[in-house]
Amino acid sequence: MVFRKTAIKTYEFHIFDSKIMKRKVTLKHIAKELDVSISTVSKALRNSVEISEDTKEKVQAFAKLYNYKPNNIALSLKNRKTKTIGVIIPEIVHYFFSMVIRGIERIALERGYNVIVGLSNESFDKEVINMETLANGSIDGFILSISKETLFQQDYHHFNETINQGMPIVMFDRVINEIPCDKVIVDDLDGSKKAINKLVSNGCKNIALITTKDYVSVGRLRTQGYMEALSENGIAPNAELILKVDDKLEAENHLDVLEQSIEQLIRNNATIDGIYAVNELYAMTSMKVARKLGKNIPEDLQVIGFTDGVLSRHSSPTLTTLSQHGQQMGEKAAELLFDRLENEEENEIYQTIVINTELIERESTK
Repeated sequence: MVFRKTAIKTYEFHIFDSKIMKRKVTLKHIAKELDVSISTVSKALRNSVEISEDTKEKVQAFAKLYNYKPNNIALSLKNRKTKTIGVIIPEIVHYFFSMVIRGIERIALERGYNVIVGLSNESFDKEVINMETLANGSIDGFILSISKETLFQQDYHHFNETINQGMPIVMFDRVINEIPCDKVIVDDLDGSKKAINKLVSNGCKNIALITTKDYVSVGRLRTQGYMEALSENGIAPNAELILKVDDKLEAENHLDVLEQSIEQLIRNNATIDGIYAVNELYAMTSMKVARKLGKNIPEDLQVIGFTDGVLSRHSSPTLTTLSQHGQQMGEKAAELLFDRLENEEENEIYQTIVINTELIERESTK
């Protein structure tokens, strides 16, 4: 494909692949033909100030030429039920998400629905493609947890387009308040307070926090709970005891950098006697680093993590952790979606169900 811009700001597109003339044009097709990202296409079609005028004109001209319709993300008609739902999750090898899917599957079986699972891999583009593919007549509604890249970019067009076409969405765990849909969340703020109160009651005075960047909603709330709990216990928060981890360090090929970051935190703050980590990976890595530095757990350093996964129960020492009750979250999300699908009346009153955490005490605390 080549294009030529004339003096009057019009574009001529020459498509060498004739197949594009015979298929439904999608964001993915436009991005491929113009050699730009899906995010760029999405923003250009919505006249975003982040995109140059030249790129916006090219994208919009191409979309007009091939009669692109943004609502192709939700082609399923409300009166054509498939009795199938789509579930989009950020990670597949994650105990929490596997438990959520178990809960969804259990309720789906009871209610006579099938479940198709899609994986975003924390990618905005993958999330959009998954939704576009599944919504093309395959499913009746979505249950999803938003990818980190989507949260970072703050581009939610695919959710709004889906809902505007009459296809319901239920968000869980990572949610967006601005999107009008049902949601199921865990009480991240209160859970963090439980963790900090436990460490303080065990005598900890210098409690470090290992968390995510603030654009991830659950990390932001867990950080807020940490800060509030310290203040409520008369402890002044210390910025030097807070480590905000780049998402890239969670990848397997970057775990050594994560270890180095945590090691530097502990070495630079010799008085640390407690660590609260907002996920299991950070907590397990903290214990590994602490042992490497010659610290005994829990005598010298107490550790609490979030998400009660398999590793928490089988580590040495076993990890004190906060349970998110993933299966219960999945069950609630499925019930909300099926109730909305089976309710003939239009109901724009949406629910947010908050699930309480539970502190599971093990060997990493006194």
